[in-house]
Amino acid sequence: MAVPNELAFRLSRRDSSVPRARALLHAVLADWGVRQDTAETAELVLSELVTNALRVPVPGDRQVGVRIVRAEADGLLRLEVSDAGRGIPEVREPADDDPGGRGLLLVETLCHRWGVREREAGIGKTVWAELKAPDIVPRRDGAEVAAVTVRAGQCVRVRDGWRSVRAVRGEPYASGGLAVVLTLDEGPALRLPAATPLTVRDDGNGPSPSPS
Repeated sequence: MAVPNELAFRLSRRDSSVPRARALLHAVLADWGVRQDTAETAELVLSELVTNALRVPVPGDRQVGVRIVRAEADGLLRLEVSDAGRGIPEVREPADDDPGGRGLLLVETLCHRWGVREREAGIGKTVWAELKAPDIVPRRDGAEVAAVTVRAGQCVRVRDGWRSVRAVRGEPYASGGLAVVLTLDEGPALRLPAATPLTVRDDGNGPSPSPS
C-alpha cells in the first residue's frame, strides 16, 4: 500500500492539542523516512504555529485545522495551521526581557519560507511554513513484498525509518505455518508471518540466502 503524501486533522482549543499535534507529526514523518534533525525542526515549527492558533480570540468551539504535506519533487515539507481568527500575524522582535512574542520569528528563522492566506472555505486564515527536507523517502523508493521473500542485504521500512536486514531465517509456528525472523542493523528483530507485506528496497549489497 502506498504511503499517502499528506495528513490532515483537527484539534480542540486546549493546551493538550500542542503535544498531540507534535505526536501525529512525529508519526507521519517516521513513515516518510524523514531524518531526526529535520523532524525535530518540523515539530518545533508546528508547535509554534498551533500555539499561536490556540491563542487567537475566537469562540471555544472553533477548532484548529492542521495539514502536513510532503512535496517529493521539491524536497519540501509543508505545514499548515488554520484558525477562525481575523487579521494577519506578523513577525515581532521582542525585547530581551519579553517572555513571549518569538513564535513567528522562530518560524521565519527555521523555515525555507512561510506565509499567510485566507482559508479556502469558511472564515479565518491559514498560516503555512515550508522546510527543506531532501531526505523525504519517495513512494517509488521501495516495493511491497511478502516477508518470506525479503533477503539479507536489503532495507526494510519499519515505523521509525529504514533498517538494513542483516540476517533472515524461517521458524515454524507451533500452530502451523512459517514465521520469518529478520535481524536488523538497529532495534529488535522482526518476527512476522511469512505472508506479511513489507516495503523493501535494495541497498546494493547483493543477494543473500532466503529463509529455509
